[in-house]
Amino acid sequence: MEFLFFAWRPVAATLVMLIAAAPVYAADDARPWSATLGGRLHLDFAAFNNDARGPENRNDTEVRRAWLDVSGRARVVDYKLEADFSGDRVLARDVYVSRRFGNAGRLTLGQFKQYFSLDDRTGSNYGPLLERSGAASTLAPLYRLGASWQARHDDVTWAASVYSLENIDAWQVQGRAAGGRITWAPTPRYGEVLHLGLSLAHEAHDSPGAGAPALRIRPRPAGHLSDASRITLIDFANGRDTRSNKWALEYAQVHGAWSWQGELIGAHFSDGLQHGDIRSGYGLVSWFVTGEARAYDRNSGRFTRVQHIHHRAGAFELALRYEQMRGVQHRDGLPTLRRGSTQAWTLGGNWYLRDNLRCMLNLIDSRNRDRLAGTTVDRTRALTGRLQYDF
Repeated sequence: MEFLFFAWRPVAATLVMLIAAAPVYAADDARPWSATLGGRLHLDFAAFNNDARGPENRNDTEVRRAWLDVSGRARVVDYKLEADFSGDRVLARDVYVSRRFGNAGRLTLGQFKQYFSLDDRTGSNYGPLLERSGAASTLAPLYRLGASWQARHDDVTWAASVYSLENIDAWQVQGRAAGGRITWAPTPRYGEVLHLGLSLAHEAHDSPGAGAPALRIRPRPAGHLSDASRITLIDFANGRDTRSNKWALEYAQVHGAWSWQGELIGAHFSDGLQHGDIRSGYGLVSWFVTGEARAYDRNSGRFTRVQHIHHRAGAFELALRYEQMRGVQHRDGLPTLRRGSTQAWTLGGNWYLRDNLRCMLNLIDSRNRDRLAGTTVDRTRALTGRLQYDF
């Protein structure tokens, strides 16, 4: 299996070059090939009000995402090739082929985002806040090499996958995993949605901290640029094989211009000598002041692009989220090694000039606590923003 994943990398790179060089046209009966160019650009800024505890976060700007993708059909399979050009090096995102087998479902092979939590499965173009919750950002498996089966039957969607902990750009991470997600949304329609979901994942990390990166859970409570405010909730770095079990309970509802959602997300880690636990939850409410409703994709069980903008000036949305995340770690038979928590309030405002162009502003108030010492170790307030375009 590891050899197959290693062999995929040059194949994927070759496919990218071939597809990029090919003309873009639609498939038809005589020409069973198609290619469509897509992408997203997210330009972010952050301004911080730091307290005197710990190092300060610096006000900064960044190109958060600069993605390009080519997707379409190549005879009997669908494909997608996607890369992020925002950093010092190009990073692969979705790089896969897939095929539908009638109503039975779809098989996907390659690198793709795994199926874990509503917050993570909702694309970054469509969330009401700049950042996902801390648990979705740190516990979700993200883009991994593997194979999956996805299907929908009436009001139920489900997906299951086996995957490596490696991806195309991070081969030093070793391990194997399996996971899945099931959702139920009884006859959703525009403006009226009830969503329930369950996500599960089991991961086996090989030697974190010795020949592979340490396994750490370190959320950024005040946004992507708040590295100085990170707190380590879990840290496995002694080189012992580590197993983790992750879960998420999902709930969301849309009623006209209002929507609300919440998740309970947790994980248990163990290397045979010590173990750690993460418990997290968040609640979010959104209101379209101009009367639109959050759109829901019943085929994948997640939120998608805003539809039916009512006014020429665009759509306006307000959102509020509270989240909390706690971690505890101890060696078997010994006192607790680490016990910490982070919490944050986030108030957001979005202006959708068009369905694929929006401006975002977030106000964040975050706190980190060392619960062994009984003290607050960081409090940070932040103003963050984004100009976002996708096609």
